[in-house]
Amino acid sequence: MKFHELEAKAPNGEPIKMSDFEGKAVLVVNTATKCGLAPQFDGLEKLHQEYKDKGLVVIGFPSNQFMNQEPETNDTVEETCRVNHGVTFQLTAKVNVNGASTHPVFAYLKDELGGFLGSKIKWNFTKFLVRPNGKPYKRYAPTTKPDAIESDIKRILKLPA
Repeated sequence: MKFHELEAKAPNGEPIKMSDFEGKAVLVVNTATKCGLAPQFDGLEKLHQEYKDKGLVVIGFPSNQFMNQEPETNDTVEETCRVNHGVTFQLTAKVNVNGASTHPVFAYLKDELGGFLGSKIKWNFTKFLVRPNGKPYKRYAPTTKPDAIESDIKRILKLPA
C-alpha cells in the first residue's frame, strides 16, 4: 500500500482520495478541538493559506482517542474549527489513530515513520509531512508548532528558503 492509494472520508461522508494530492506535499495531523494544543489549528491554517497555491495540502483528522478531547461530531466539527480557529483546510470524519481500528492513513504513516513510542501516536496534533511523490518525509511531535515545519515544507516543495 502506498500513500496515494489511501482514502479518508470527509465529515459529510464524501470520499477524500489521497491520489487527488499526487504532486502535492501533504501535512497530515490528528486534531482535537478541546486539546490544550488546539491553538495549533491557527498555525496549521496559516500554513494552509501561505502554501495551498504552492503545492501544500493540510488535512486534519479529528480523533477522540486522547482523554475524549474531540467531543464534536462529524456534523459539527468543521463549523467548530471554522468559528473558533478560522480553519478552511480539509478535515476528515473522526478517526482512530491507534488500536485495532486505526485509520489506514495513520497505519501507513506510523509504519513508515515510527516515533518516540514506536509506531504509536502519543497525543493529539502529531504531524506527518508527505512528499509530493507520496513518500513520507518526517514525523513531528504533538508539541512541534506548525511554523517549525515551514522550512521542511519549503524544502520538499523546492521553494526558496
